Amino acid sequence: MTAGSFPGTAGRVGVPLDGEGLLDVLGVAAVVVDARGRIVLWSPQAESLFGFGADEALGRYVARLIVDEEHREEAVRLFAEVLAGGASWSGTFPVRHKDGTVRPVEFRNMRLTDDLGGLYALGIAADRSAVERAEAELALSDRLVSQSPTGLAVLDTELRFVLVNPALERINGIAAALHSGRRFSDVLPGLDAPALEEAMRTVLASGTPLFDLSLTGRTPADPDRDHVWSVSLYRLEGGERRILGVAASVTDVTERHRADAEADRARRRLALVAEASARVGTTLEVERTADELASVVVPELADVAAVDVLDSVLALRRPGAPERGPELFRALAVKAAGPTEALPAADPPGEVAMYGADRLVTRCVHTGLPVLVGRAGPDDLDRIARSPEAAEMLAAAGVHSYLAVPLIARGEVLGALDLKRDRNPLPFDGDDVLLATELAARAAVSIDNARWYQSVRNSAVTLQRSLLPGVPPERAGLEVAARYQPAQASSEVGGDWYDVIPLPDDKTALVVGDVMGSGIDAAATMGRLRTATCAFADLDLSPAQVLRHLDRITAGLEHYIATCLFAVHDPVRGRCRIANAGHLPPVRVPADGPAELVRLSTGVPLGVGGGSFRTARVPFRPGDRLVLFTDGLIETRDEAIDDRLALLVGLLDEARGPLEETCDQLLRALRRPGAPDDVALLVARSTG
Repeated sequence: MTAGSFPGTAGRVGVPLDGEGLLDVLGVAAVVVDARGRIVLWSPQAESLFGFGADEALGRYVARLIVDEEHREEAVRLFAEVLAGGASWSGTFPVRHKDGTVRPVEFRNMRLTDDLGGLYALGIAADRSAVERAEAELALSDRLVSQSPTGLAVLDTELRFVLVNPALERINGIAAALHSGRRFSDVLPGLDAPALEEAMRTVLASGTPLFDLSLTGRTPADPDRDHVWSVSLYRLEGGERRILGVAASVTDVTERHRADAEADRARRRLALVAEASARVGTTLEVERTADELASVVVPELADVAAVDVLDSVLALRRPGAPERGPELFRALAVKAAGPTEALPAADPPGEVAMYGADRLVTRCVHTGLPVLVGRAGPDDLDRIARSPEAAEMLAAAGVHSYLAVPLIARGEVLGALDLKRDRNPLPFDGDDVLLATELAARAAVSIDNARWYQSVRNSAVTLQRSLLPGVPPERAGLEVAARYQPAQASSEVGGDWYDVIPLPDDKTALVVGDVMGSGIDAAATMGRLRTATCAFADLDLSPAQVLRHLDRITAGLEHYIATCLFAVHDPVRGRCRIANAGHLPPVRVPADGPAELVRLSTGVPLGVGGGSFRTARVPFRPGDRLVLFTDGLIETRDEAIDDRLALLVGLLDEARGPLEETCDQLLRALRRPGAPDDVALLVARSTG
C-alpha cells in the first residue's frame, strides 16, 4: 500500500486545517520543563489531560505536580537522562490527575536547547486509552484496505492516485508505488480513462456516489484477455465537510459477465428455436420453406445464409448422397443481413451448381456431419466457394467464419444449410453448431414433407391433365374455349373437369364437373366419371337421364360425390338443354342483352343417390354465349358467393371479345394467388 498527501495540506506552510485533525482526536498535550524541573509551557490540551490549569501549573515542579511520590524518583531519573544525553524517551508513565486518580499516559520526551544554550525538556503526552483506541482503528483500517479482495484506491482532488491496496495492484498488474501521484489515464492508458475520470469529477462536484459502473479492457495483469470490472465511486470528506478526494472500489466481474452473456445467448437461442418452430414450414412448398429457414437464421445466427438441396433428392432419384465424388446442388434460398459481396458469391435461388468433392458443403452432405471453420483463411475460402472468383468475393466481403450443417430428414441427407459471418466479429463455436443443427433438423422435416407433397401434387396434376380433353373439337354452329388451372395449394388438386362431346345431328354436349376431394384418388374418380359421361352422352339420352345414370355410378364409388352440369347444344333448334346435379348455375350472355345466371332446378350432387334431375330448355341463338365453370373460379373465404357470382356476371357483360381472351380475363380477375381449389372453365358461343 502506498500513500501520498492531499493537495492543500502537506507540503504547504501556514495553511490552516479545517475541523479536527489527528492530534485533536488524540488530545495531544505539550509541556515544556526547564533544567530545574519547573514547568515553563502548559498547552490547553495539558489542562484537559491532567486537570490543572496553566495558572496552577506554570512555575511549579512537574514531578511534584503530576507524579505520585512512589514514582517520583523514576520520573526524575528519566528527566535527567533526557537532559544529559539528548536522547528522546517514549513510553507509558503513570500520572496523577488533579482529581487524585492515577492514569497511564503515553509520553514522548526530548531535549530542547534555546539560543542561549539553555536546556529544556519537551513532553508530548496523550491519554493511553485514546492512543490505544486510535492504534486499533488505524490497524483495523489498514487491514480492511490491505486484506480486502476488492480493489481499493484513493485519489486526490486532481484525480491523482494517493493510495492503492494490494488487490488493486493485482488487478492492474502494476506496483502501488507506480500509481502514486499519477492519473488513471497515465497508469492504464488502454482503458476508457476519459469516461471514468469524468465520472470521478461528477462525484467530486456533486457528492453523490456512483455504483456499478462497467469498465472493460485489458491490464498488464492479463494483457491477452478482456476483463470486465464493476467500479463504484464516492467522495471522501474530512472535518467540516472538507473534500479530500474520491475513493474507488474495483471488482473483477468478468466471470459473472460471461455467465450473464452466456445466459443471454441461451435465451436468444431458445427464442430462435421457438421462432423457427412458428415460422418455418408454414406451407407445403419447398422453396418457401427454405426461404423461411434462411430468414430465421439471419442475422441472429449468421450474416449470410444459403439453403442448398441435392438436385437428385428433389427429383426423387435416390435415397441419399453417395460417399464421394462431386455433387449437384440446387439453390433454394439465400439471405444476407445487409449489402455484402458475399451475396453474389452464393448461387442464386433456382440455379443448379456442381461442387467438387473437395468442397466443404460436399463433405457435409457426404458425411452427414456439420463442418465448422472457426477462423477461415484463404485456403478455406477456396473450399467454401464454388469457384476462384466466388472465393475472391468472399475474401473481399471479409468472411472470416463458416459453418455448414446437413439437412437430414428420416435418415436421408437432403442438402445443407450454409452459414457465413462477415459482420459479426465472433467466430462460429460449438453452441452455434448445436443451434444450427437443431434448426436444420426441424426445417429438413418440413422440406422433406414439402417435396413429397409436391411430388404427389405434380402426379395429380399430370393425371388430371392427362384425363382432360385436349383442344376442344370444332363443332358445327359452335365455338368453344376451355381452361383448367390446378390449385396453387400443394395437395388441393384433382377433382375438376370439363368436356366437349360430339353428338349426332351436329349436337354437342358441354360438361363441367367437380369431384369433391383432392389428390390422385379424386383425379382418378374424375377420369372414371368423364369416361362414363361420354358413354351415356353417346346414347342420345336427355341431360337429366345422363345425370341419373352418373348418380348411380358415383354412388358405387368409395365415399365420393361430385357436382355436374350437363348441357346439350342443338344448333338446328337454337337452344341448349341443361340439367344440374348440385353445381353452380351457368351464365348466359345474349348477343343483344345483359349477362344473366341461368335459372335451373338444382338437383342433388352425384353419388348421394335417389335424387331427381330435370332438363331445362334455354334459348341459345347465334352470338349468344354460355359459360360453365367450377366453384374454384369464384369461391373465396372472405366474400359471399352471391357477391362473387354478381362480379362474374358483370365481367361477362364487358368481356365480349374472343373466347380465348375471355377465359384469360376471367381467370386474371377472379383467381387469387394461393387459391386452394382447382378451376375448370368452359365458354361456348353459338355461331348459327
